[in-house]
Amino acid sequence: MVCRKWWCFGDDSDDDEVDLDPILLVSGIGGSILNSKPKSWFGLTTRVWVRIFLADLEFRKRVWSLYNPDTGYTEALDDSSDLVIPDDDYGLYAIDILDPSFWIKLFHITDVYHFHDMIDMLVDCGYKKGTTLFGYGYDFRQSNRIDQLMDGLKEKLETAYNAAGGRKVNLISHSMGGLLVSCFISLHSDVFSKYVKKWITIATPFQGAPGCINDSLLTGLQFVDGIEGYFFVSRWSMHQLLVECPSIYEMMPNPEFKWKKQPEIVVWRGNSSNADGSVKMETYGTSGCVELFVEALKDNTIEYNKETIPLPFNYDIYKWAATTRKMLNNVQLPEGIEFYNIYGTEIETPFDVYYGSETDPINDASEICQSLPEYSYVDGDGTVPAESAMADGFGATERVGIPGAHRALLRDETVFVYLRKWLGIEEPSSSHVKTSKVVDVNTS
Repeated sequence: MVCRKWWCFGDDSDDDEVDLDPILLVSGIGGSILNSKPKSWFGLTTRVWVRIFLADLEFRKRVWSLYNPDTGYTEALDDSSDLVIPDDDYGLYAIDILDPSFWIKLFHITDVYHFHDMIDMLVDCGYKKGTTLFGYGYDFRQSNRIDQLMDGLKEKLETAYNAAGGRKVNLISHSMGGLLVSCFISLHSDVFSKYVKKWITIATPFQGAPGCINDSLLTGLQFVDGIEGYFFVSRWSMHQLLVECPSIYEMMPNPEFKWKKQPEIVVWRGNSSNADGSVKMETYGTSGCVELFVEALKDNTIEYNKETIPLPFNYDIYKWAATTRKMLNNVQLPEGIEFYNIYGTEIETPFDVYYGSETDPINDASEICQSLPEYSYVDGDGTVPAESAMADGFGATERVGIPGAHRALLRDETVFVYLRKWLGIEEPSSSHVKTSKVVDVNTS
């Protein structure tokens, strides 16, 4: 086996003699570059996700979308262009550094370094782009079970399988990419069995991400933290996209899962018409929260091309996502597939969400969308609770909890130790793994 670092073993005398099964890396939500490509022959293709400079302006113009219940697809409001995922570098470019501009690389803004470090690690261990290493980026606005995404994953698996001379593929998915793979298994189990040898998933919200997803439907999501966030897509602009994204609805907390404690949304509600200024605390569970979403978003609108467009809570998407959830609840891993699950721990992770307070209540539900929430926290990776991520429901070969944040797990050296071990490119050893917690394989 050819290796270039101490962590790989074998004879490195001949770079052409590489005995490796192919790998396909699958990104999660927000983990793929999106380009806006003009429909006409004229005009330039523009990267609209991710970008730091002019990010919010281009995002509102080219990425804002509406769900089409007739097709099941979310479609961009900009009818002069299409959103496409670049397939350069065998699919790896789109999931590597999400803003590959000169200044981002110069200042090493790791918030947008996605699979970059993992790709480098695998290349250092002898994997070759286009022969044994491939990437799958996709339109993460869409449902995880839409034909476009399912067909794209099938094509990538076939490509990797054939390029490696008929060797089965090792899948490594991150975050929502694990749900996409689960949907693929449900719909194309025979194809999955034909092409896949091992599936390693990292930080997947198998039962949803209660705090982050519930709040994203009400107030939005901040993708980039710190000072860089001031140059990026605003929380409000992101909110207006997510209200029309089936993928977000598909990550709402699973109401059928037996949570240790059911996730809730809590609203301190005031009534200005009452002379006594009474305040009451309202609690919404995993199913009852829909009532709050409808009330809070009933007047939500955006201005696009001088037109006011209503964006209320989308019942059509909710019904579609409910069908997806049933599919995810019933998916079975095909026999012969080795499954491994890495999930993040030791980071405070939002769970229950609170709006208003006893001294500063919400008088009208629409005010929630302009407020910032408080949370109760559980153990996890800062986005996905460990309870959700480890509850895959499959017969895992191994599940491992590793301290780390959701996106940072893709750059974590302890994660890399496990990947190399499970992929068979490191001599079995536990000497480098001191901070992780191995969970019994029968835990679900």
